[in-house]
Amino acid sequence: MVELLAPAPAGVRLLSLHATSDLQRADRLLRRIWGTGPGDDAPLALDMMCALAHTGGYVGGAFLDDELVGVAAGFLAAGGTLHSHIAGVAREAQGRGVGLALKRHQRAWAAEHDLTAITWTFDPLVRRNAYFNLTRLGATAVEYLPDFYGPLSDGINDGDVSDRLFVTWPVPASGTASAAAPPVTAPAAVAILDEAGAVRAGRGAPWLRCATPPDVERLRVDDPGAARRWRAALGDALGGALADGYRIAGFTRSGWYLLTRGGAA
Repeated sequence: MVELLAPAPAGVRLLSLHATSDLQRADRLLRRIWGTGPGDDAPLALDMMCALAHTGGYVGGAFLDDELVGVAAGFLAAGGTLHSHIAGVAREAQGRGVGLALKRHQRAWAAEHDLTAITWTFDPLVRRNAYFNLTRLGATAVEYLPDFYGPLSDGINDGDVSDRLFVTWPVPASGTASAAAPPVTAPAAVAILDEAGAVRAGRGAPWLRCATPPDVERLRVDDPGAARRWRAALGDALGGALADGYRIAGFTRSGWYLLTRGGAA
């Protein structure tokens, strides 16, 4: 394990993982977070994680005391960037700043390796992830990717289409500068997907807003049909608006994507 200085909450240590025993711990944690058993496909195969750590990729871990509670891993990509393929925090450690600390550690690592940006994908239906990525971190949504990974057989995504938003996060020279997005005001934004999950007309207005369900992961368990309808509706509304030249300007605490045309803000 190699320590890399980056801001972290009290009691949290951030380390780059290299030893096989540490990577095995990371594999067990990711399986627990994603709800996959020993015989199921891993969120990130252990042999791939070992290869990444050995050949110059990024594998980072967050520890509370001596307990591994967060893992992120990524590989070097085109244009001098790091693609963060997976990141997860144990449920018992959520809400303690561990995820933010991991991303800052990743950013410090990228700066140390003279990289220009970090990219990753996330499920645009998961409200807390959208707020974290677009507002807390200030990442920029670049592209809507329909069914990007194809069918997934883990405990989080079973039975759902794997639509994703692809985002990019610039790496400043220091690697640790705050990039939180400022609040966005969208005057008279037209709802193209309402809080009931219904697609509405409105494309063409200067500002649009697009709702998300409060907890799509719970909805997949309680009402899979409703979760599928939300997926299709978001792809139509949000994916369609991005294809029409809108860009995501922000994401609100109450779960709305705010979109505007071109470079307007």
